Amino acid sequence: MEKEGHIVSKYVERYTIIGEGGKYQNLTKEHDLKTLKQVPRCGFLMVGLGGNNGTTVTTGILANKKKLKWETKRGECSANYYGSFTQCVTTKIGMKIAKKQNDELLLEDVYVPIKELLPMVNPNDLVIGGWDINGLDMYKAALRAKVIEPSLIHQLKEELSQMKPWSAVFNLEYVASNQEDRADNVKKGTNKEVIAQLMEDIKTFREKSKVEKIVVLWTANTEKYYIKNIETMEELEKLIDSNVSLPPSVLYGVAALKSKCIFLNGSPQNTVHTAMIQLAAKEGMQIAGSDFKSGQTKYKTAMGDFLVGSGLRLGSVVSYNHLGNNDGKNLSEPHTFRSKEKSKGSVLDDCLKSNTILYPPGKDKIDHTIVIKYCPFVGDSKRAIDEYTSEIFLEGQNTLVSYNICEDSLLAAPIMIDLCIMAELLSRISIDTKPIGPVLSYLSYFFKAPVTNHPEYVINSLSKQKEILTSFLKACAGYVPDDSTLLSFHY
Repeated sequence: MEKEGHIVSKYVERYTIIGEGGKYQNLTKEHDLKTLKQVPRCGFLMVGLGGNNGTTVTTGILANKKKLKWETKRGECSANYYGSFTQCVTTKIGMKIAKKQNDELLLEDVYVPIKELLPMVNPNDLVIGGWDINGLDMYKAALRAKVIEPSLIHQLKEELSQMKPWSAVFNLEYVASNQEDRADNVKKGTNKEVIAQLMEDIKTFREKSKVEKIVVLWTANTEKYYIKNIETMEELEKLIDSNVSLPPSVLYGVAALKSKCIFLNGSPQNTVHTAMIQLAAKEGMQIAGSDFKSGQTKYKTAMGDFLVGSGLRLGSVVSYNHLGNNDGKNLSEPHTFRSKEKSKGSVLDDCLKSNTILYPPGKDKIDHTIVIKYCPFVGDSKRAIDEYTSEIFLEGQNTLVSYNICEDSLLAAPIMIDLCIMAELLSRISIDTKPIGPVLSYLSYFFKAPVTNHPEYVINSLSKQKEILTSFLKACAGYVPDDSTLLSFHY
């Protein structure tokens, strides 16, 4: 129901508590869900605007906004948002009864697009800006990326040429040494000074573009892991004040949160640490991360569910990648690769914990090997090979191998757009009068290594993540998520 500019719904949560000896108690808890209807004018600031992901998102949004068509060797193409959860996925909201000619009743499922469940930002309306260590304008940067067809980029030359990334924070200590030759658009100063410069960039953008809300998304180079978890805001402020060498992503996070922006970390490094979460809470803002779950890892979590859910004991997963974009170049050094290895390596954890028959204590690990190689010739067209070997009946073995080729940025771009749209929406929702956060745990569906408000309870399974997110959105819209038993219809 609608009330005073909000969509208001009550939802009865049902769950079971298991006690000693298998005794259980079925419990219910009623919640008040409230969503502000008014969709704000939203700014989308990307760190790494001139990279492959940033140029792909920007060009894609402009192409959709202008409803462009372009010629390729496969024929004429039209702009779309394929790959986007918010724009291209539907969900079941219930069933309707239809009559057949002989008057027998027939049930039909009713589906609606995700974007119609609740008021959301239209991606075509996003106001784009951001930072990059390289100063090329977006037209030249998009051509350099070699992701999008030049025939489309040329149609947007006027708009893209006028867009130039703001100077960015650069610290060679946290990326591969081969990135230094790109860094010609860099801020200078101490930690406090560059944070102030970033905040001034955000302030200027807010005033000029007249946006009411801003999402800042890190889509720049993977950084090496910071040496430790920063436990408190006081510790973080001390590190900033003493000008200790800090990852640029941390400085962006601090600047964004203090500027009242939502901050999202799309790379695998540990930017969303304890102190950053505390800062988000203090500022009344939201934060989420880490590392876009786009292609190979998304498939891996689905495959793990399939194999273990089939009663097979997955024994080893070997993942091999080679790619030639700047991400691959940056990951060619061990300290940056380690961040990616950690985020990819944890995606099967909850799948294994779910089955103590197949994975009893002491035998609850699998051999999980991850290899990433840089091959300039293939550009953004990433090659991903996965081998899944399972133990089957009577000590037999079964091996499944997948081979995927895709422009990496064309998979990541729709996810980046979804993250912006969903983060903005979640910031307008309250549960039992309290805003969601400070960590937007419901965004776990989009991340390889999701950070949650409850670190002891992290879900990696793709199907579970999607079910949680869609069920929550349906509950906020006033629908009762289907329990799938079909008991009333004697299926």
